[in-house]
Amino acid sequence: MSRQRGRRADDIGPGVELPYAGIETFLKADHRDVDELGGYDAAVIGVPYDGAVSNRPGARYGPQAVRRASGWWAYLSGYKGGLTNMRTGKQVDFSELSVTDCGDVPVFPMDRERTAESIEAHVAAISERAFPVVLGGDHYCTAPSVRGFAEGAGHDSVGLVQIDAHTDTSIDSPVFGDEFHGSSTALVADSLYCDYADISQVGIRGYESPEFFDFAAESGLNLYTMRDVADRGIEAVIESAVDAAAEETDAVYVTFDIDAVDPSVAPGTGTPEPGGLSANQALTVMETLGRHDAVAGADLMEVAPGHDPSEGTQRLAAYLLVTLLERQFAE
Repeated sequence: MSRQRGRRADDIGPGVELPYAGIETFLKADHRDVDELGGYDAAVIGVPYDGAVSNRPGARYGPQAVRRASGWWAYLSGYKGGLTNMRTGKQVDFSELSVTDCGDVPVFPMDRERTAESIEAHVAAISERAFPVVLGGDHYCTAPSVRGFAEGAGHDSVGLVQIDAHTDTSIDSPVFGDEFHGSSTALVADSLYCDYADISQVGIRGYESPEFFDFAAESGLNLYTMRDVADRGIEAVIESAVDAAAEETDAVYVTFDIDAVDPSVAPGTGTPEPGGLSANQALTVMETLGRHDAVAGADLMEVAPGHDPSEGTQRLAAYLLVTLLERQFAE
């Protein structure tokens, strides 16, 4: 027995955990309960729920896949110490970023209402103490996340920047009703904390309901389609979007549906839509949002890893969140 103890002592390793080793938390962070977050900048929580999708399921596996993919950036920061971001030219010190992983929200696959209540309560607990980062899950989970964020952080009003292929403003669906992943933005706008004039949508494409542009104008929705991105450039569009969402609100919550990215780059999602953002544009989105003081919470939704055998979708999703947190806390 003593000989084996000696061998363990000799095999403690180089002090840097390999990206594919260890317990899977986001950025290989320590695990903490939502009520034990004193001193952390950001806290990650997963929502393994896709009971409100209208097309391909699989986003319930998103949180696990994104956590696993994030191990690469944890490894790099540990292996190299300080890093130079070759996209931005900035020096990055991840030791300045204090992040923890709170595990997953308890979900109830056959009870959407109870799941929403659980999401809201857990995100509220995090938002009292830290910057919440929510890993979805389908996009229905954003509405209770926004409500929990507002309640926990004590905000009377919240702006929403939504990066998405779809507007998610559907109501009265004859198939899905009023509460599914295609109605999440409508549910946010109908909450106590937000209305359409406080919402900016970027990357919208494909098809929406008849006269949707009239609806956007009448409701005050700040709408930026992929044609706007092509005409104005992604950075200018995001600057306008976040300024509009922040103008009359206490804080801005960011929701990034991975289907905003073109499916040639990120096929691992439930409702892919051709003609989306490039990986470069998506990273620019997060770089731009990350340097805006009003941004105080975020989620990344709809990663369905089973539809992408290359694992590129979850890898990009992790990089997007790392980029946002890097700009917020580590530069």
